[in-house]
Amino acid sequence: MTEVTSNAPLEGARASELGPVARFLKATELDTRMLGMVGALLVIWMGFHILSNGLFLTPRNLWNLSVQSSSVAVMATGMVLVIVTRNIDLSVGSLLGFVGMIMGVTQAMFLPRVIGLPLGDPTIWIIALAAGLAVGLVIGALQGFLIAYLAIPSFIVTLGGLLVWRGAAWWVTSGQTVAPMDATFRLMGGGPGGSIGASWSWVVGLVACVAVILMLMSGRAQRKRFKFPLRPVWAEVFLGILVSSVILGAVWVANSYPWPAGTVRRYAEANNITIPEGGLFISHGIAVPVLMAVAAGIIVTFIATRTRFGRYVFAIGGNPEAAELAGINTRWVTMKVFMLMGLLASFSAAISTARLNASTNAQGTLDELLVIAAAVIGGTSLAGGVGTVAGAMLGAVLMQSLQSGMVLLGVDTPLQNIVVGFVLVVAVWLDTLYRRRAQ
Repeated sequence: MTEVTSNAPLEGARASELGPVARFLKATELDTRMLGMVGALLVIWMGFHILSNGLFLTPRNLWNLSVQSSSVAVMATGMVLVIVTRNIDLSVGSLLGFVGMIMGVTQAMFLPRVIGLPLGDPTIWIIALAAGLAVGLVIGALQGFLIAYLAIPSFIVTLGGLLVWRGAAWWVTSGQTVAPMDATFRLMGGGPGGSIGASWSWVVGLVACVAVILMLMSGRAQRKRFKFPLRPVWAEVFLGILVSSVILGAVWVANSYPWPAGTVRRYAEANNITIPEGGLFISHGIAVPVLMAVAAGIIVTFIATRTRFGRYVFAIGGNPEAAELAGINTRWVTMKVFMLMGLLASFSAAISTARLNASTNAQGTLDELLVIAAAVIGGTSLAGGVGTVAGAMLGAVLMQSLQSGMVLLGVDTPLQNIVVGFVLVVAVWLDTLYRRRAQ
């Protein structure tokens, strides 16, 4: 089958007028805003690496950075859809804290003491997770109902939620910390036990590379089928190699971070393994919370780009009045967006609680700032109608990189908050400039 080449001479003439960089970007169809964010992330990483005397870009710190970013990244995927519909959710941090407390109380107090399930029962973590997800879904539905059907501005509803759910988290246990969590539940927090090891990490990485290649092939076939312009073959190959290299590089970094010596010693003793003279190297591999964040990103991306619901979300953000006149039930779609946000906040609560091995009242404090900043930095416009899940997840990594780097340099917490707030304002300002240029 021959490729579509309508207006080829005219397009060739126009392409020749462009510079080499512009021609490259046009051929590969790379998002310039995404490239700018990747460039900013690399600059931040190199800056912190130099200032920390080579401590930032190490397998240990990068592995920890990926785990620390997971909770915010999961919520950022949902925040994209919320902001795209011209709404905002200021309650996600408090909701995380409240749901985390519900999960903690369920598995550490309610099930053992009231139901009589013994600690270590294989169903405890499932019931605790299900209870948290149900609570998050109901809270999201409640807030969505108030916003969509009672026409209360989302800023007011979620600002109230920020206060209500933070207070509710304290009220559940009168301010007491709940610990420890179920051993299986803790796997969602990472650590030596909460990682999949070197072998499975390579399997996951190779499967991801194959999926990328199949997606590129499928996309090209779809373009041929509907007679859309095709990317040059070299651009397709370049994109496949680039993405696969990033994936395999991330797996290599994860596998380069070994278990702590004490954990290796206990593992060797428990399994009658003789530790060689040079020590026993056991890789962490990819952490479970990172896999959860990637899964959330893939699912929400599919929802946003491949489903009728996703098309309705962007239609509402682009022009709410036109969407309603077109027959879209805008109120029900808005309510479902907040239900999805509540569900994703619950998954983040599970990751955070498992990682801390405790439920505390301070859990999720100021996470709403990080989540909103991640979405905006990732290219989601506060004017609505524009946003990408991948950009928001990259924004989450960027925000966490700032925090992690400042902690590594010993920067005080108040100054960290100043920097994060400044970055958020700059991101919104850049978004405003970008939209003006696009008009």
